[in-house]
Amino acid sequence: MLIANDTTYVYNLRYEVIERLIQTGYEVTVVCERQLYEDEIKESGAVVIPMSIKRHSKNPFTDLSMFWLFKKIIRKHRPDVVLTYNIKPNIYVGMVCRLFHIPYLTNITGLGTAVEYPGLMQKITLLLYRIALKEASCVFFQNSENREFFTENNIFCRRSILLPGSGVNLGKYPVLEYPDTEEIHFLFVARILKEKGIDQYLEAAREIRKEHKNVYFHVIGGCDDEHYVDILRRENESGSIIYHGLQKNMSEYQKMSSCMVLPSYYPEGMNNVLLESAASGRPIITTSRSGCGEIVDDAATGFLVKEKDAGDLVCKIEKFLSMSFEERKAMGLAGRQKVEREFDREMVVKAYVNEIKRLEG
Repeated sequence: MLIANDTTYVYNLRYEVIERLIQTGYEVTVVCERQLYEDEIKESGAVVIPMSIKRHSKNPFTDLSMFWLFKKIIRKHRPDVVLTYNIKPNIYVGMVCRLFHIPYLTNITGLGTAVEYPGLMQKITLLLYRIALKEASCVFFQNSENREFFTENNIFCRRSILLPGSGVNLGKYPVLEYPDTEEIHFLFVARILKEKGIDQYLEAAREIRKEHKNVYFHVIGGCDDEHYVDILRRENESGSIIYHGLQKNMSEYQKMSSCMVLPSYYPEGMNNVLLESAASGRPIITTSRSGCGEIVDDAATGFLVKEKDAGDLVCKIEKFLSMSFEERKAMGLAGRQKVEREFDREMVVKAYVNEIKRLEG
């Protein structure tokens, strides 16, 4: 049984694990909220059990009802092994699996703001993690900083493995022809919230567009923070950016883009948008924080910028604009080679299959 936030997440990042498990002879049930790609997941041979997962809720009664629903589903189906992803499934499903003595593999997909910043929510969440992960058969971490954070906060695991994030499907994301045009297109793709660096991106777009009318700044993603709905509308109307909203098919935008920009200071696991862009042969401008910085070799496959520093972002974008077509193309190809060496999703799939076989003894 695989339990995560929603079908979009499962299809985009966990489909290959499901596919390999089914090919190996396992029956797979997916428990998550319905969004996109439910039919595609079912076509793999997996069973989908829909449930509402209120990932942003801080209401203890809502979370308690979620715990009881997880308990009801797991008690009914009695899976042999449970794979969990995302914060609330990791915590509440971990507790349920401990209760029923069911082996479970937990993937720490990022700390999240509740854990990142000191305060009451951090204390509560860390306490819940200590309870949930105590009996986990294996805890997968997507970056070393997250693993060190758990150790420093006395969250101990029987066994842990460091993965290259969620990896990237190199066949699904082939190298795209680099655009040889006078126009330069920067791409920002993320859930629209402050910590993803949207403010710095918008400020940089306004500044760069004053001098470079052939440079365009695109924004793709739904607004997790409603505060940005009006802001993006105004910036779009002024011509600073081109806002496309939430998009299911990213291929045409990737083909058009000259560079992916994500000045994130969100507590990432390993940013998948950056991995996919690098796999497609696109240079990257991002921060050096954990979950983003590992994907870039500074000045070789892209540029690293300081967190929350729009001035530094403008400087690095200007540096990119000063490069020739051949230099930009070579930078993108170097990024692809790095992904092939370090972030192939096949590494992640094998790690899961190996751990499940180890549990079988």
